[in-house]
Amino acid sequence: MKTMKKMLTAALLLSASGAAFANSCGEILGHSLPQLRKKETLDLCETYKGKTLLIVNTASKCGFTPQFKSLQALYEKYQDKGLVVLGFPSDDFMQEHDDAEKTAEVCYINYGVTFPMFATSAVRGSDVNPVFKALIAKTGEKPSWNFNKYLVSKDEQQVKHFGSKVSPDDADFVKEVEALLKAD
Repeated sequence: MKTMKKMLTAALLLSASGAAFANSCGEILGHSLPQLRKKETLDLCETYKGKTLLIVNTASKCGFTPQFKSLQALYEKYQDKGLVVLGFPSDDFMQEHDDAEKTAEVCYINYGVTFPMFATSAVRGSDVNPVFKALIAKTGEKPSWNFNKYLVSKDEQQVKHFGSKVSPDDADFVKEVEALLKAD
């Protein structure tokens, strides 16, 4: 009888730990971060697990800032197929407003962004935010400027890096997005 209880207890513990493991996320989504213009943090794992991600470091005063328009169009076209665009404003290249309200105005009013935007944070260097730390570790590619793009499979195992000059509406880039959505 004692042996049976021990076996049942062990089976229940193994089952519970397996369920917890199945619900966990990797290094990219395993964080809660503050959103742009909001006081609450967002649990990335809970919110975006199982989605194909396009993660972009953004800036409001950059020559690439008009990419917001094509990022928004890409998001609108593919969100029903599981794509989520995540924007991370950064002042690492000295082209982001110090005021979150001005950053939000550029994103939401000037470009009509509806995809999730996070509070301004570092995307490289010693104080890099944990999402970009994980992206850099997976790809070996640090953002060299604003609007670097990281395309992430829903299981976080595949991550492809694209530089600033690759526009979100570039035909080859869109093919990469479509291929990953189809594979996921």
